[in-house]
Amino acid sequence: MINIAIDGPAAAGKSTIAKRVATNLGYKYLDTGAMYRAITLFFHENSDTDLNKLAELIDIEFSQEGKLFLNDKDVTDKIRESHITKNVSQVASLREVREFLVDLQRKIASKKGYVLDGRDIGSVVLPDAELKVFMTASPEVRAKRRLIEEHSRGNMIELSTLIDEIIERDTSDMTRDISPLIQADDAVLVSTDELSIDEVTNEIVELANKKVIGEK
Repeated sequence: MINIAIDGPAAAGKSTIAKRVATNLGYKYLDTGAMYRAITLFFHENSDTDLNKLAELIDIEFSQEGKLFLNDKDVTDKIRESHITKNVSQVASLREVREFLVDLQRKIASKKGYVLDGRDIGSVVLPDAELKVFMTASPEVRAKRRLIEEHSRGNMIELSTLIDEIIERDTSDMTRDISPLIQADDAVLVSTDELSIDEVTNEIVELANKKVIGEK
């Protein structure tokens, strides 16, 4: 087994594809973005948090069904609320937060056979991942995808608002001082603008199978 790192900007389809790739290969999926959202939720509810005591204050676990538990509380739905989405990039830029979660993610993935998606998986979290993919799509395409998700949750937000938010988040992710969003030198670029979910999944699975054969 190998580890697969999938990076890219917000709403590029990383999580959806990563889950399908993991299922196809019989690997485990680690939703690193959800972990940052959980920290953001914790900060929202505990504004006086000591950043130097995150390991003592925060426990993050995933159930077999993929639900996320923050300190034994199911927050799977709460971390997807709009105010969390708007603030997660800022929280993710904090050095103490990144050090805490990167260490946790590395420990989990050390057993191999994981698919991780995020902003800096191939460049920082798992620079030795056997397969690195950088997924991207235009802001307009990504906004349309996010619009469907928001409407399904009952949030009647405008497409233009989502486009502005995505562009703003891209700028924040790419210009932050700590672990900015970049394409690793050895990552395979995959544009999802005109590809279906199945087409992207199959392409990455094929790349993974070639890597596994090469590792033997």
